[in-house]
Amino acid sequence: QVQPVEFGGGLVQAGGSLRLSCAASGRTFSNYGMGWFRQAPGKEREFVAAITGSGGSTIYTDSVKGRFTISRYNAKNMVYLQMNSLKPEDTAVYYCAATVGNLDIAQASYNYWGQGTQVTVSS
Repeated sequence: QVQPVEFGGGLVQAGGSLRLSCAASGRTFSNYGMGWFRQAPGKEREFVAAITGSGGSTIYTDSVKGRFTISRYNAKNMVYLQMNSLKPEDTAVYYCAATVGNLDIAQASYNYWGQGTQVTVSS
């Protein structure tokens, strides 16, 4: 099992950058694909990005391509989401999650979820 814990959220102006971090407990971290999801006020939670256990492949939702980068450092059981050129519509609670699958965009495939971290982008 892994238990993700997110941190690094905050308030940033439009056009700015923020890096989210996710620390995951467990000794088999590299066996899990990791994903980032977000939920904006009044909206359903949506997929943002995912990365394979090895870190060799990634996938992004169209609205963040070219602006966000997901990465991982397995030696430290860490996953990151670098967010650049932030827009007000990126405002949401961001969640880190783990799956035994790989590059899965479906929330139902993720078994372990963090508590979320708030990102607010002001215009």
